[in-house]
Amino acid sequence: MIMTNDVNCRRLPAEWEPHGGVILAWPHADTDWAPILEEVSDCFENIIRAVAEEEIAVVIAPDTSIPQSRLADLDNVLYVTLPTNDTWARDFGPITLIENGSHIMCDFRFNGWGLKFPADKDNLLTRGMTSAGVLQGIYRNRLGFVLEGGSIESDGQGTLLTTSQCLLSPNRNGEMSRDDIERYLTRQFGLKKVLWLDHGYLAGDDTDSHIDTLARLAPGDTILYVGCDDENDEHYAELASMKCQLMQMRTLEGNPFNLIQLPMPDAIYDDEGQRLPATYANFLIINRSILMPSYAQPLKDELAAKILKIAFPDHEIRMIDCRALIKQHGSLHCVTMQVPREILPI
Repeated sequence: MIMTNDVNCRRLPAEWEPHGGVILAWPHADTDWAPILEEVSDCFENIIRAVAEEEIAVVIAPDTSIPQSRLADLDNVLYVTLPTNDTWARDFGPITLIENGSHIMCDFRFNGWGLKFPADKDNLLTRGMTSAGVLQGIYRNRLGFVLEGGSIESDGQGTLLTTSQCLLSPNRNGEMSRDDIERYLTRQFGLKKVLWLDHGYLAGDDTDSHIDTLARLAPGDTILYVGCDDENDEHYAELASMKCQLMQMRTLEGNPFNLIQLPMPDAIYDDEGQRLPATYANFLIINRSILMPSYAQPLKDELAAKILKIAFPDHEIRMIDCRALIKQHGSLHCVTMQVPREILPI
């Protein structure tokens, strides 16, 4: 890891810091959601309703009349008419940092998780929202570097947690070495320390092991991570190695992190027998609540909720059934991107 003691005026906030809105892209018939459009629309509606109780829900859609008809009773929703390829706002939305007291919206390039899927429309969404006046912070073009919001975790104090499998993917920034990428991120976000996980994956994941499916930073130098206690499960060895690596990591002060293990949901398969990437690590932190994905597994769901409450004692833990989302290999955090209140027009 590269560390810097330089005083830097840039800071990448932690997700648990106060924010004012959450961006979501509504599923539509021209996306891969078409076969289960009503089912996944129900899930999106549930997420938006939960967000709108505490913050502004920014809903993008090619035809906003569709979500508007379902959410007509809500006042705390801002609709944006823009074309989209898909719905994974975490990865194409702006990554917002604070610099000299101003909010900077960094627009990194989104290339469909290493050229796996079309992303030409989604890659334009941050610029489109800015041009439309929906996002009113300072726009910063960072389209020369591929970076997805789901691939990084910040503690707000200069520590970043990420995975080498994703950030070192040859189809993202393949011309850059690990040190090159670490220097770039350190400069862009004012970092003091970058922590790399070299182990851990979820079957069915298209993202090359996004950190938000495996391990999440929390207040009090805490890391919540996915564990697997079943030696017969295909994830057992990799997640055990991930745990060992987490145990070796140190905070800026040189102390070990407070590690809290999240359970792994029982295996869920699609119609072709492919295991889907169900994970409780893919939760969203909003101002007063944790929106936690659930998978109709009462014992595991309740256990995960209780564990999250330990890490976030002042937040209400609210479950949202995300079985629809994992059918396209993502979950709740993947379809959301938080933004500060200061950059929104209402």
